[in-house]
Amino acid sequence: MAILYSKTALGPLALQNHLVMAPMTRSRATGNIPNSLMKEYYAQRGEAGLIVTEGTSPSPDGLGYPRIPGIFSPDQVEGWRAVTDAVHARGAKIFVQLMHCGRIAHPLNLPEGARVLAPSAVAAAGEMYTDAEGLQPHPVPEEMSARDIANAVTEFAAAAENAVQAGFDGVELHGANGYLLEQFIRPNTNRRNDAYGGSIKNRARFVLEAAEAVIGAIGRDRVGIRLSPFGVFNDMPLYEGMEADYTYLARQLDSLGLVYIHLVDHSSTGAPPVPDSIKAAFRRLFRRTLILSGGYDAKRAESDLAAGKCDLVAVGRPFLANPDLVTRWKTGTAENEPDPATFYTPGPKGYTDYPALPREN
Repeated sequence: MAILYSKTALGPLALQNHLVMAPMTRSRATGNIPNSLMKEYYAQRGEAGLIVTEGTSPSPDGLGYPRIPGIFSPDQVEGWRAVTDAVHARGAKIFVQLMHCGRIAHPLNLPEGARVLAPSAVAAAGEMYTDAEGLQPHPVPEEMSARDIANAVTEFAAAAENAVQAGFDGVELHGANGYLLEQFIRPNTNRRNDAYGGSIKNRARFVLEAAEAVIGAIGRDRVGIRLSPFGVFNDMPLYEGMEADYTYLARQLDSLGLVYIHLVDHSSTGAPPVPDSIKAAFRRLFRRTLILSGGYDAKRAESDLAAGKCDLVAVGRPFLANPDLVTRWKTGTAENEPDPATFYTPGPKGYTDYPALPREN
C-alpha cells in the first residue's frame, strides 16, 4: 500500500492518511464569521488526513483582506465549532491557521478601531482589494510599539485557546507569505533598532515569543508553524544570509518542541525555488513532523515520503477543486480543474460546487 494513503500520527493525533489540505484564503466569511457554506466546504474535503484552514485572524487588527474569518469573538468560535464537528465526522483532523496580516491590509477591510500594524512603517508594494472601493494601494502601516508587540503575543495565545474551545485539534502559526510573523523575520520589513530588530536573534524574537505563548496556552502537541524561506510573496525580496537565518529559526523551533513545521515552496507557480539544502536543514534540525508543500502530485508526494524527505505532504489547489482528492489520487481518476476567477468571490460558485465522485456505501 502506498505510504501516502496509509494511517500515520501527528504527535498524539491519529491521521487517516499522510495528505494535508493546505491553508487557502477563500474570502467567504461574511462579517468575518465562519458560516454554513464554509462548514459544507471543509466537510466535503474531510478525506484528508489533516485540514489546515484558511488564514484566520487572532485579532481585529489582523483582518487585512475582505471576508476572512477571525477567531477572537464568541460568534466566530461558535461558527468554527460547526466546521470542526463536520470535519471530524468525516474522519479528518483540523488545525486553524492563525494569520495576522500585518501590513498586508487596508483600513477599508478592518473593523472600526482596528489598525494596520507592522514591525516598521514600511508600506508593501502593490495593492489590496477592498469590497468598498476596489483595489487600493497598500497603506504605510503603524510601527508597533513594545506594548503593541506584547498585546499581539497575548492575542495569539487567546486565539489558540478559542481554537481549542471551537473544537480544533490545534493551530498553525502563519509565519510565511509576507504576513506579520514573517514581517518581523525579514530585514526589508523589520528596520527596528530595539530588541526585535537587527540580528536574526532579535528579528526572530516575536515569532518565538508568539509560539511560546501559544504552546503555554494549549500545549506543544497542538501547535505548528508555516514558514516560507526563499518566498517572495507580498513584497518579500530575497536577501543575503536568508539560509542562515532560517537555519537559526529551525533550531529555535526545535527547542520549543512544536508538533510540526510546514515549509512552503511556491516555485511551481513562478516563485524562486527553495533550495534543497534548506529543506534538508529543517529535516535534520527539526525532530518532530515536517510537512512539505508546493506543486505536489500523487507520484511526487509518494516519492518524497518514501525518501524520508518529509512526514506529511500538503496540497492546495488540487483540494480546492477536488473535494474527494484522496479518492481521485488513489484510483488515478482525472481531477477537476480549479477556476481562479472564483477563488475569492462570495457564494458557493467555485467553492462548494466542484463535482465529487459517487461515494461508496
